[in-house]
Amino acid sequence: MRYLSTRDGRADPATHTFEDVLLAGLAEDGGLYVPQGLAALDGAGLRALAGLSYAELAARVMALFTGEAFDIAELRRLSETAYGNFRHAAVAPLVQLDDRLWLLELFHGPTLAFKDLALQLVGLMFDAVLARQGEHVTIVGATSGDTGSAALAACRDKAALDIFMLYPEGRISEVQRRQMTTVDAANAYALAIDGTFDDCQDIVKALFADRRLRRELKLSAVNSINFARVAAQIVYYLAAGLALGAPARPVSFSVPTGNFGNVYAGHLARALGLPIERLVLGTNTNDILARYLETGAMTIAPVVPSLSPSMDIQVASNFERLLFELKDRNGGAVAAALQAFRQTGALPADEQSWRRARGMFAGHRVDDRMTLDTMADTYRRSGVFIDPHTAVAVAAARIEMAGDSGATPMVAFATAHPAKFPDAVERATGIRPALPPALALLIDKRERITLLPNDVGAVARFVRAHARRTQPNLGAA
Repeated sequence: MRYLSTRDGRADPATHTFEDVLLAGLAEDGGLYVPQGLAALDGAGLRALAGLSYAELAARVMALFTGEAFDIAELRRLSETAYGNFRHAAVAPLVQLDDRLWLLELFHGPTLAFKDLALQLVGLMFDAVLARQGEHVTIVGATSGDTGSAALAACRDKAALDIFMLYPEGRISEVQRRQMTTVDAANAYALAIDGTFDDCQDIVKALFADRRLRRELKLSAVNSINFARVAAQIVYYLAAGLALGAPARPVSFSVPTGNFGNVYAGHLARALGLPIERLVLGTNTNDILARYLETGAMTIAPVVPSLSPSMDIQVASNFERLLFELKDRNGGAVAAALQAFRQTGALPADEQSWRRARGMFAGHRVDDRMTLDTMADTYRRSGVFIDPHTAVAVAAARIEMAGDSGATPMVAFATAHPAKFPDAVERATGIRPALPPALALLIDKRERITLLPNDVGAVARFVRAHARRTQPNLGAA
């Protein structure tokens, strides 16, 4: 298995190993890594995966992407360790809401959010590769809420890496903030940036674009720009699909979407052979992706704070991976389109690409009012509390199924425990969800907050000053 950069426009693009992709995260040309090709699973191959434990399924799926970097025995050991501390034996259990609609609960990991499903495994893979190579890396990432806490939990106290997570000050929930700022580890830093998530993401990309800094600190990434994390997210699509009868019958998924990484993993699950009838993305008021699917125009608008802050994003980084496919894997065309997007705030019109995207995905906008109504309605119908992000997925699923008399099961992703957003749950249902012990303990812990301006130079100086095992300073950022 080899990987390409989405922006490599050469006739014979460079290829990279899984270890390269894991440790680098972002390609040197600013692109994202994608597999050179996929080996699809036929019906017999999918049936062979049915009934496996989540850890065993994860090992077998990851083996499709890791090449020679990990053998199956090592992947099994890592997967069993990663998922052995989840609070539910099934790791990602399904809960039925009605005759067709199911919730896939992805919040039973250490930080009670879906990011744990990938990052608990990816963190161990980092450790294994760095130990073999005798290397040290500096991980830098941006988070709109849950990635940061999951990444810090997965990477804390690791001798071979330091981790710096940027988050938008005042634009995430208190629980999300405390999950990051109460991590007491010498190698872990939560950096509050005076700006939006998109600002944080731009700073991270600028740090990676500085080749001198990148070499000096051996920069790496664990958020969804790292393909290893996307690969690990494919697992729960397969787990849910197989549990609901695949490959004998199709299944549909509804995914709350901000950065496009989670739903892109579903696209790859479909490419591997999982019979997905519909792949629905739900956005909140920050609806750039839903607008694109509806009109063909991808234009940046101001980021609007919402009840689902992890989706308050206007520049969906992982869309670049889909764009690479829509442009027939032409890295030069992708690079040109994205340069224009950044300069003008609008992706150049391409009707052929848009029509192809509409054939792959459905998209629906769910505002705060509909989010609250869906939270209240779900509790009224089933007695189940859901958080605002999950509510976006449920609402989008119901919109998609309206007037549809089919029998295909629809799976909505429950991406965070409702207690992570107690104010929104109480506002919708009149009941404040009880904090699980893991969250209740956060209230009394001391926070370590570092507030930095929305400035690449300031962040670079902080990272340089605090990262360990760096090379001699090669100049200011």
